[in-house]
Order: sequence, then structure tokens, then C-alpha cells
Amino acid sequence: MKKFPTLAAVAVTVALSAGATLAQTAPLAPYRSGTVFKDCAECPEMVVVPAGSFIMGDIDGNGPPLEAPVHRVVIARPFALGKFEITFDEWNACVAAEGCNGYTPEDQGWGRDDRPVINVSWDDVQAYLRWLSLRTGVAYRLPSEAEWEYAARAKSMTRYPWGDDIDPSQAKYDSEDGTVPVGSYPANAFGLHDMIGNAWEWVEDAWHDNYEGAPMDGSAWPSKAWWHRVLRGGAWYFDADHVRSASRDGEGTGSRFDLFGFRVARPLD
Repeated sequence: MKKFPTLAAVAVTVALSAGATLAQTAPLAPYRSGTVFKDCAECPEMVVVPAGSFIMGDIDGNGPPLEAPVHRVVIARPFALGKFEITFDEWNACVAAEGCNGYTPEDQGWGRDDRPVINVSWDDVQAYLRWLSLRTGVAYRLPSEAEWEYAARAKSMTRYPWGDDIDPSQAKYDSEDGTVPVGSYPANAFGLHDMIGNAWEWVEDAWHDNYEGAPMDGSAWPSKAWWHRVLRGGAWYFDADHVRSASRDGEGTGSRFDLFGFRVARPLD
């Protein structure tokens, strides 16, 4: 059976105090929270997210029933999550390598390059994950819904990662002019950008109407309704209530919209 390489064998991007970056190969176990690395030149930047626990769902009690009941989730092991949403450039690398079923999503005229790839379905994303996993020898995947919210909150217990209020300097939301390049807004406490707004992000979980019976260990939640999957984070068009850390929605696995994008996760061992 093929063995996946550990982070000890991949290129790591170490942020320097001067704001520059240095690519190096170095052992990373035990995994250091906030470490940024890439598994290949055309691969997405990844951030090490620490183990921990959090309260998931509508903490302030003003959200819809689909965000309840509030419950504690334990993330027992660190994992890596994309620093940014997957961009058109990163998607195009997959297509250029004869992956992603040759599908080139429309950009709605807003621009490509470092903007989040949009008009991708959950099914389309699986093709990208297969290509990236084969390219790197690492089992890339979508985050679970619990992992996503844990990473978005980054130890916060407020409506948004930075507090209970939001304004246009903090995220792309409640607008009519589409997405912006990834990283246009400050990162949260875990070093992740655009967890709020810009594009809804597909996660692994099948849709459930609420959290009754949800896993407490951070794992993805399956369902007989496997064709309906969860989206998190809100998007450029949605108002402040729909881009909270707890906000969630769902769509069919084949749905492509200019609101839908994704970011990737991968294990650290």
C-alpha cells in the first residue's frame, strides 16, 4: 500500500518578521499551529490548525433553527486547512494537467487569477481533490462542517471571528459586484482568510435540517440524502446575518452557482 509522506518531507513556508517568506524543508512534528506550507509549487497554501474544542452553532440564540442545538465539538488532532479559498489559478493548474474533467468555470466577468474559483459544484470539487491527492501523494479532502466552523471561529464565541459587528472593511458581503481576490481582508486568529463572505464554501457533510444527533468529534456527518451537501461562510451577495460564523446552507451536489467555491483540508499524518 502506498504511504503518504508526512509534513517532514514537504516544503514549508515560514513567515518572517519582515513580511517575507522562506521556503524550506523541515520536520514539523509536533505540528506548530499557524505554520504555512505548500506540498507543491501549484498547490494551495495550507495552514496548520491546532487541536481543541469549541461550541458549535447559534451561540447568541438569534439564528434560525437549522443552527441548533448548540453543542460542544472536540477536534482531537491538528489538521491543515487552505489559507485561502481555491483560486482560478489553482483550478486551472488542475485543468492544465488534464484533471478536473477539463471543466473551466465561468468567472462572470469579475476576473480570474487569484479570485476564488466559482461556479463549481460539490461533484466538481471531488475531481479537483482527486487530482491534488494524486499530484502530492497526500489525501486532500474537504473539511467537515465542524472543522470548518472551528477554523472560522478561531477560538471566538462571537457572531464573527473578530466580534459581534461587521463592516465592509472586514469581509466581502452584502454587495452586487461579485468576488474579490483572496486575501483582500485580514486573516482570523488561525491565519485563515475569507472564512466570512466572498464565496460560500462546500464542506464534506451531507445536509441535515439541524444539529440533532450531530457528531461530537469533528467528523463529517453522513446521511441517506448524500446528494444534498452543506455550504458554509456566506458569500459576496448575502447580508450580514447570512455570513456569521454559524451560518449554513445546503445544495445539491451538482449545483453550480457564482456564489459557490471551496477550500481544501488535509491530514497531518
